[in-house]
Amino acid sequence: MIETLLIIEDEPLLGTELSRHYRALGWDVVLANTLNTAQNLIIKDRIEPLIILSDMNLPDGNALDFMEGIKKQVSYAEWLFLTGYGSVPDSVRALRLGAYDFLEKPCDLDRLDLVVTSAKRSALMQRRVLDQAKQGHRKYSPDAYLGQSAQANTIRELLEKLTQVPFSALIIGGESGTGKGLTAKILHYGGPRAQQPMIEVNCAALPRELLESELFGHEPGAFTGASGRHRGLLEQADGGTLFMDEIGEMPLDLQAKLLKAIEDHKVRRLGGEKEINVDVQIIAASNRDLEQMTQSGQFRSDLYHRLSVFKVILPPLREAIEDLNELVPLFIAEYNAKAGRHVKIVPDEVWKKLKSHVWPGNVRELRNVIERCVLFSDGNTFPDQWLQLPKLTSTVAPLEVTDEITDPNQAKAHQKGIYLPLDGSMALDDMDRFIIKTALDRADNNLTAAARDLGATRETLRYRVRKYNLKIVD
Repeated sequence: MIETLLIIEDEPLLGTELSRHYRALGWDVVLANTLNTAQNLIIKDRIEPLIILSDMNLPDGNALDFMEGIKKQVSYAEWLFLTGYGSVPDSVRALRLGAYDFLEKPCDLDRLDLVVTSAKRSALMQRRVLDQAKQGHRKYSPDAYLGQSAQANTIRELLEKLTQVPFSALIIGGESGTGKGLTAKILHYGGPRAQQPMIEVNCAALPRELLESELFGHEPGAFTGASGRHRGLLEQADGGTLFMDEIGEMPLDLQAKLLKAIEDHKVRRLGGEKEINVDVQIIAASNRDLEQMTQSGQFRSDLYHRLSVFKVILPPLREAIEDLNELVPLFIAEYNAKAGRHVKIVPDEVWKKLKSHVWPGNVRELRNVIERCVLFSDGNTFPDQWLQLPKLTSTVAPLEVTDEITDPNQAKAHQKGIYLPLDGSMALDDMDRFIIKTALDRADNNLTAAARDLGATRETLRYRVRKYNLKIVD
């Protein structure tokens, strides 16, 4: 494979000689006589140089400044600098920025060849590591959020847009088991910070003192047992993403400290005297309604508004039950492979039970049910005796049902319940729309009051209002 060598040199004779020499050695040589030309070659023409061999001082600027500004565009390339005016500060800065070597003119070609050959090996190794990382992260594209429902399609479209923008903070909402962790990975590994670290912390799993130490770090002697220095998770995630699951469980005083760190882009370790600069993308998740928590004083409103630059609200499985058509075969195939089973047939009776279940644990519960049934299977038929689905009723709306055919328009007059016909005259979506509209009518189109009457969250109800194009007073 022919590799690209980018030469940035404003002396025509030297540039031509170096180009001819390295083309003879099998390189694809691209010559630029200014930094602006080199920038256009990298950004507009999208060349991917393995090595960049550059003069230090060009007519339109300093090559070190150019390297600092464009290094992320050619992350695996090795940089070699040639200069007729070498200085210790320049060489120190070059190495600090990650340059492979810094050579003074005139440089013997034999020596330069040795350095180029060594730099080539280093660049090839870095590219191989990055390619392997990209291959591993490819499974976290927006397509990893599975489902055939309108809700799943909407979420995928939103994730596709979010992975294209460098957002600073985002909130993922939704019930437990709806895929908040998967969504966070999609946003990180599909976005511009994919090559940087993603650090995860569950705020509900740690006591207050330990959570503070984990987030901000500590110096030796900061508290009893702090024998060494500890870099906090905000430091460890520098340049990447910090995924804070169950952020609604974080104590209020730590919320204030987190807000300051996000606003200032600086953290101070416990017991430390200096502040440390950090560049972190925050993805916060909660199965609780954070907006409602701010109204009751359980969550800081300033932190909520800082985090909610974007919001992704994941729908519960019971609202996208058609997604079972894709999820069930996928999970069966996964556990067939893991356990050496051969389940292929899902009887109609099993499908009926799966689709009539409320799924309070959402996709996590579904995965556990499929795992149990596949592991206990004896043949190629999905065994329904191991479903063991509890008999639950939906919590979406308080509902009274009658076999008597009732005109839905008369239901408004009844203030204690909602009556629906079970004679096939109303489709399921029509029933759902009727329930939502009736609740809104009784609450004078007040979203909060209707959500309270239905036992649903504001976000869940708002989604359905948009779905059915209903009017609300928010």
